[in-house]
Amino acid sequence: MLTVTSVNVNGLRAAAKKGFVEWLAGTAADVVCLQEVRAEPEQLPDAVREPAGWFTAHAPAGAKGRAGVSLYTRREPDAVRVGFGSAEFDGSGRYIEADLPGVTVASLYLPSGEVGTERQDEKYRFMDEFLPYLRELRTRAAADGREVVVCGDWNIAHREADLKNWRGNKKNAGFLPEEREWLSRVLDEAEYTDVVRALHPDQEGPYSWWSYRGRAFDNDAGWRIDYQMASPGLAARAAKGFVERAATHEERWSDHAPVTVVYEA
Repeated sequence: MLTVTSVNVNGLRAAAKKGFVEWLAGTAADVVCLQEVRAEPEQLPDAVREPAGWFTAHAPAGAKGRAGVSLYTRREPDAVRVGFGSAEFDGSGRYIEADLPGVTVASLYLPSGEVGTERQDEKYRFMDEFLPYLRELRTRAAADGREVVVCGDWNIAHREADLKNWRGNKKNAGFLPEEREWLSRVLDEAEYTDVVRALHPDQEGPYSWWSYRGRAFDNDAGWRIDYQMASPGLAARAAKGFVERAATHEERWSDHAPVTVVYEA
């Protein structure tokens, strides 16, 4: 049994003050993938940087206060790698992976983009480089007898069922036709499986991000942009997948919620 959780913490230092530490102490996950950490390791409290019972690996961004991804694992990884061989993005705190027995687990924070700005161009450049790497990763892992799961904030809602107000977002970053088509290529060409969608094929959502503006959380007007994309062999072992949605707005420690999948042995 392998339980993997992924969550964009929207600033780990802030999340730690709002309930992340308590959540981590109570989780049954074997692996926790974090995105948007937005802190250097030395800026984190000891209980967050190296909590008891966990091995941690951090990949902060070169730009202070931005991005940043981390991995927390119950057992020490056989290897940890930061980046995916990109001259532009390997220092941007957007990708880290670790080899565990039989599986490579990665934490991804794909750029969010913004239509009509350099941020959208950056997102497309990242996507162009990352898709070939996803193919390479799966091929390399298979040669070593490993499965793969790439967890994280992919910042793209793939289908209409993946965001509440899809009609009003067709021209916005995160639901553009070319972004959605790229995610289809991850599934079809690179041969990954969107695990939670495979487990809940006909469900609206389950959403994993809600804006802090208005009453988005209370109305469940969210987006499903946090995914666990797994190689087919691992995806076939997924017994259940769910979003750990807070009971109330006040109990949230991020604008995202943890996405958890339990994989059977």
